[in-house]
Amino acid sequence: MRDQVAGDADPGARARKTHKRRVTPASEEQRDAWQSGALPGVERVRPGLWSIPVPIPINPLRYVLVYALELPDGVAIIDAGWNTDEAYDALAAGLKVAGYEMGDVRAVLVTHIHPDHYGLAGRVRENSGAWIGLHPADARLLSGRYDDALVDELIARERVMLARSGVPPLTVEELSGASMMIRHYVSMGRPDRLIEDGADLDLPGWDLRAVWTPGHSPGHLCFLSPSRRVLFSGDHVLARITPIVAVHPQSAPDPLADYLDALAAVRYFEVDEVLPAHEYRFLELAERVEDVMAHHGRRLAEIEAAVAGADGVACWDVTTGLTWSRPWETIPPFMRRAATNETLAHLVYLEGKGRLRRVPGEPDLWFPAT
Repeated sequence: MRDQVAGDADPGARARKTHKRRVTPASEEQRDAWQSGALPGVERVRPGLWSIPVPIPINPLRYVLVYALELPDGVAIIDAGWNTDEAYDALAAGLKVAGYEMGDVRAVLVTHIHPDHYGLAGRVRENSGAWIGLHPADARLLSGRYDDALVDELIARERVMLARSGVPPLTVEELSGASMMIRHYVSMGRPDRLIEDGADLDLPGWDLRAVWTPGHSPGHLCFLSPSRRVLFSGDHVLARITPIVAVHPQSAPDPLADYLDALAAVRYFEVDEVLPAHEYRFLELAERVEDVMAHHGRRLAEIEAAVAGADGVACWDVTTGLTWSRPWETIPPFMRRAATNETLAHLVYLEGKGRLRRVPGEPDLWFPAT
């Protein structure tokens, strides 16, 4: 796809290349590993802080970076990885390099509920007694997403949304449940603590503050340490790619507006280093935020132009008419659904800004506002 599909953890998630200035890697080893397709090593980022790569199966992102924060009586980790034996063993091995065992984990701070961040949290708690922390907006989505008794309802709602987006009937059936296998990479653990925006985390030796950054998920959290001048950014801000921001049955009504507002909220944090969940650590937060905002501006302009050139157009037709980095017919079904839902997010954003109008129906049709 023109904005490269990188298949993030969420069922129907993807990450994308942007036209941008290069950020400075904080770790040449991590950057080189990302570029070569290798798994980076466990790194001591600075005293009391470790970066542990945990592999992700069947996914172009390849790994999630779990951060271990040393405490007087153990460690807290930020994110956990997918629930596979390979991921669990890699996390355990990384903790051992840092001088700890799985039983030393005291807290699992989850940036958001996608499987590569949340999937292992329950298993880690079972083997350590750690508490799990999650934002309330994501905690509310757990049952609907991962409870076997409720997932059929989620698929049905997705089917309705795809039909209203103009997806052909046979393709609706193919796309609506395309990523359900990803649910098996989650050991659902209810959070022990709900982490609100601005909360100061009770982690001895750390002045860690939660920053609510919705968009990629309704309850996405970043974690800021003012004294150490670092931001743990989860999927909110990455070095080279951007997270999917999509309208789907569990999203906020206008997730792209939420995301852009949340980008603006972190733009001028006084940090020396950004520690994301994928790719590699980097230095320039404000510059990277500006690049991501500019990327969405270009995409919005492309979509607005596509609507202006048609006499009423469905989301699916806009999506398939956009330029992507590979031929549309070669894109897997769950990524096609991601592309459609993200295109819808851009359409909804333009509607909210008064630049497009929607005529409801099956499908909904989109027109210029005037």
